[in-house]
Amino acid sequence: MSQQTTGSDDTDLTVLMTGAGAPGAAGIIRSLRATDERSIHIVGVDMDSEAYGFALVDEYATVPAGDADGYIPRMIALANRVDADVILPLTTAEVEPLAAARDRFDATVMVSDREALSVANDKGSLYSFLDREGFDAAPDYRRVDTESAFLTAVDTLGYPDRPVCFKPPVASGMRGFRVLDEDGDRLTRLLESKPDSAVTTLAEVRPILTSAEEFPELAVMEYLPGDEYSVDVVAMGDSVGPVIPRSRQRTRAGISFAGTVERREELIETATEICQQLGLRYNVNIQFKYDGDGTPKVIEINPRVAGTIIMGVAAGANMPYLAVKHALGEPLPSVDVQWGTRMARYWQELFRTPDGEPYHFGSTAERKRQVEAR
Repeated sequence: MSQQTTGSDDTDLTVLMTGAGAPGAAGIIRSLRATDERSIHIVGVDMDSEAYGFALVDEYATVPAGDADGYIPRMIALANRVDADVILPLTTAEVEPLAAARDRFDATVMVSDREALSVANDKGSLYSFLDREGFDAAPDYRRVDTESAFLTAVDTLGYPDRPVCFKPPVASGMRGFRVLDEDGDRLTRLLESKPDSAVTTLAEVRPILTSAEEFPELAVMEYLPGDEYSVDVVAMGDSVGPVIPRSRQRTRAGISFAGTVERREELIETATEICQQLGLRYNVNIQFKYDGDGTPKVIEINPRVAGTIIMGVAAGANMPYLAVKHALGEPLPSVDVQWGTRMARYWQELFRTPDGEPYHFGSTAERKRQVEAR
C-alpha cells in the first residue's frame, strides 16, 4: 500500500521513518514538521497496513517485520524509490538489522554501530559494561538461564524480604518485566489491580518459567523504589548534543502519560559519559530509576528515538530534528531548554474512509475531503 498526499517539488529533505504505528510516532512526526529551517517530506512505513501514523505522513508503505528476510531488500527499494536522505527507525527490532545493512543504503541510516548496539540492546551486557567501567549507575543484577540460577539470584538479591525484578535481557518497553513482591496483599492485587500489573510473586511465576522446554534467559536485578526518569540524548560518538532528562510521573504499559522536563545534572553527566564510552550515535534514550539511597541506576538504554521525546521538543530542544541534522553532517545550534515544562498525554482516534484511506476527524485533510465530496 502506498499513498502520496502532498507534492515533494519544494521538499528540501526526505525522511524515511519506520514504526509509523509506534505509540510515539505522532509526536516524532510533529517534531520533524516543527522546524522552519527546511521543508521535510516524511515517508512512513510499518508492518501493519492500518498503522495510525499513515494518516500523518506524506507517503506510506508496508514492510515486513524487522527480523524477516525480506525487510532489508524492501527498505532499500523504498529508500531508492523516494530518494530518502535519512532513515529514522522508531522500533527496537529494526535497529540492528538496519545497522548490519547500512552500507547497502544510499541514505544515511540513523543507527549506532553494531558493536555499541550489542551492548545497549542487551541488559545483561549493559549492566556488565556499567559495572566494569565503574559507573555508580550500575544496578545489582544477575544473568541467569536455569531455574536453580534464577532461584539463587532471587535469594541473593533479598527476596522475599525485599522485592526483586526480572526481565528478558533483550526486550522493548515493559515486555516481560515483573516485580517479585511477597509483602503485597494478593487478594487486593487480584481484585483491585489492573490486569497488566507487573507485580507478582515467585510462587506465581515459577511454574510458568519451568514449564518451558528450556528455561528462559533472564536479567534479575535489584528493585529500585525511587523516581523514574528518561534522558534523551543527541549522541555523536565521542561527543553529545543536548541531553534532556524528563520525569516519568505516570506511565501505562511503559509509556509516559505525565512528566516534567527537569535539569538534573547527575543524570545529564551520567548519560553523557555512557553515550561517549559506548560510542552511540543519533537519538538515544537512557532510563534511570533511583534506589533507596538516592542513587540513579540505569534500567535500560533505547538506542533509538524515544516515544515521548516530544517533551523535550515542547521545552525547546527538537531532538529528532537535531539528530537528523547530525546525520546530514550539519552543525547543531544551541538550544534554550525551558526546564520545568510539563506534559500530560491523552488519546486521539483514527478513522478510515470506506475505501480505506486514514484520517483524523476534524483534521485539515478530512475537512478538504468532505468539501470535495459535496
